[in-house]
Amino acid sequence: MTDAEMGQTLAEICVEAGHLILPYWRSGTAVMTKADESPVTVADQLGEKLILERLLAVFPDIPVISEEDASEFGTPDAIGPRFFLVDPLDGTKAFVRGDPNFTVNIGLVQDRRPVAGAVYAPVTEELWWTVPGGVMRSVKGGAAERVAVRAWPKDAALALISHTMKPETTAKLKAEYGFHDTSPMDSSIKFCRIAEGAADIYPRHGPTMEWDTCAGQAVLEAAGGSVLTPEGAPYLYGKADEGFRNGWFVARGG
Repeated sequence: MTDAEMGQTLAEICVEAGHLILPYWRSGTAVMTKADESPVTVADQLGEKLILERLLAVFPDIPVISEEDASEFGTPDAIGPRFFLVDPLDGTKAFVRGDPNFTVNIGLVQDRRPVAGAVYAPVTEELWWTVPGGVMRSVKGGAAERVAVRAWPKDAALALISHTMKPETTAKLKAEYGFHDTSPMDSSIKFCRIAEGAADIYPRHGPTMEWDTCAGQAVLEAAGGSVLTPEGAPYLYGKADEGFRNGWFVARGG
């Protein structure tokens, strides 16, 4: 199986984990607090357990860095050129609020770049995954369709931002990047909306972890978009010496 062909398998695992997670949404499930003060639920933990089991069964020789395991046991001091990054429930705060924009994410890194990935939104049953030469999207298990980024729309570019972004920050980014409208949204769905041509830019001037972005970046880049540092440099992975923390980035469509 080539890297380009792995997206389908990762997509199937994401969907299975999403089906496991969904019954806990809006169920009043208990919310715990991790060492970094971020929330975690049993849905995060069970979803990750399933994903790790499936990856081990299919790809036993590829190491995995996953969010909840890293939170409990820490990240490794070094990592090889090829590994998975897993976020079993990206958007836990949205999940806890009862909002629908949370996702299941699996990305594959090779030589510091995302080369395959899948993202699944359990509530809407939307699935995006990399395939040879592009990206596929399906809804509610229906027929898959190929998607791609759109050209930058003159005077109508849409930026996806976080719900917590302050108006003055939004104004500054608008001046810097030249978009016209904004829409608040949680989780890696932002990458996927750009990948399918529904939005144009996602500037992130704030902290993330590698497992937050890897799958979404793989999808967006396969659809013809880009994820770069604000200075225009490649956005790289495997930063073990930094605890797999990300710097700022700008995700764009066409």
